[in-house]
Amino acid sequence: MDIKSKIGIRIKELREQKDMSQKDLSFFSNIDRSYIASVENGQRNISIVNIEKVSIALGISLKEFFNNDKFDNDSRSC
Repeated sequence: MDIKSKIGIRIKELREQKDMSQKDLSFFSNIDRSYIASVENGQRNISIVNIEKVSIALGISLKEFFNNDKFDNDSRSC
């Protein structure tokens, strides 16, 4: 799985855990909803600046965002 897909899946997981819609996340992060949808689907390459905006909107740190098995360095998991 490529990094774009991993990050998109992670955003969707965290958003759903917070019971937020894409529209809610869009509002609180000041990022267009269609952009969020395309990131969640692994179609867009999100910048670290926008990952930070998403993390803030979700009420989590960047450390917590990346603290997930999806982001380990084991090349066999890609």
